[in-house]
Amino acid sequence: MRIAFIGYGNMAQALSKRWASDHEVFIGGRNIDKARELAQSIQASGSGTISEAVAFGELIVMATPANAVEDAIESGGGSDSFTGKIVLDINNPVSVPGGPHANEGADYLPIEFEEGSLAERIAALIPSASVVKAFNMCQASVWEMDPPIFDGRKLATLFCGDDTDAKGKVASLIESIGSDPVDIGELVYSRLLEASACIVIKLLFSGRDLHTVLNLVQPEIKPIH
Repeated sequence: MRIAFIGYGNMAQALSKRWASDHEVFIGGRNIDKARELAQSIQASGSGTISEAVAFGELIVMATPANAVEDAIESGGGSDSFTGKIVLDINNPVSVPGGPHANEGADYLPIEFEEGSLAERIAALIPSASVVKAFNMCQASVWEMDPPIFDGRKLATLFCGDDTDAKGKVASLIESIGSDPVDIGELVYSRLLEASACIVIKLLFSGRDLHTVLNLVQPEIKPIH
């Protein structure tokens, strides 16, 4: 699969490294030097601008800060450039103390969007793409674990989206890093994923270990219908 990352931060570094050996990976971003540095470190297929990343990828990972997603779409060529692509949203739009979206008395709560969630906002901006929400429930260091094992069992990775084929490809990426994919339903459930991630983020900011996760205890993983 051709996987393009828009962004080169901690999450992009962790996930791109896990997939580079089995897929063609491209790193794109505003800072070409940083994109090239990450690409070289993981022996990726290439690096370049955001628009070049969008053109390259069958699956495009939105690894920018949540408040930069709309600019990334515009820099990628706008809505039409994403036609037929799978867009994997790994972001968490959360208000943190002192952050750009912090509100008095509302820290660690999801930032509100007219569409309901950031993932749904992305889907509204690029309706010709298939948006899947996943990988937002853990800090980057968890995705660097090979495999991510907690209390002797695999990490369960929750994901959602409206396109069955797109979700199948994301599920295969989840499995490839040694995690169990758990399909929680349509993209509307991204609202729950983003809200749940706020709990983890609040715990991390309170001093919990970076490997803090919310995991499932069940013998068999089945899709939720």
